[in-house]
Amino acid sequence: MSTTPATPRMVEVSGAEALWLLEGSSLGRLVYVRRDLPVVRPARHLWEYGRLIARTPVQGASVPPTATYHVDDVRAATGTGWTVTTTGPAEVVTDADEAAHYRRTITGWTYGPHDTIVRIHPQTVIGFRLA
Repeated sequence: MSTTPATPRMVEVSGAEALWLLEGSSLGRLVYVRRDLPVVRPARHLWEYGRLIARTPVQGASVPPTATYHVDDVRAATGTGWTVTTTGPAEVVTDADEAAHYRRTITGWTYGPHDTIVRIHPQTVIGFRLA
């Protein structure tokens, strides 16, 4: 009988489970490329009507037509948890009433020109459990 600890492994989850994990969380990262360099910004989000709504400290003009959003919950002590990444068309919410609604609903870090509400229409969703 071996006393060596099991090596952690990643197991891909179904798209439905990945969306369930994403919907059950509220903190993630908006990821996109600007000037050929990756940009990663913290964000808070909610899942609504099949779309991801994220509030992030980035200038609206910087948001590209396609963006990636990453969420995870990893326990460092055990190496267990999960990770979900979704990518799709992204748009800044410009309607003042709609943006105000999301600012009341989703807490943020900054206010002013770097307080942006982004709507992502997921085309790909990939999730893994760390076991």
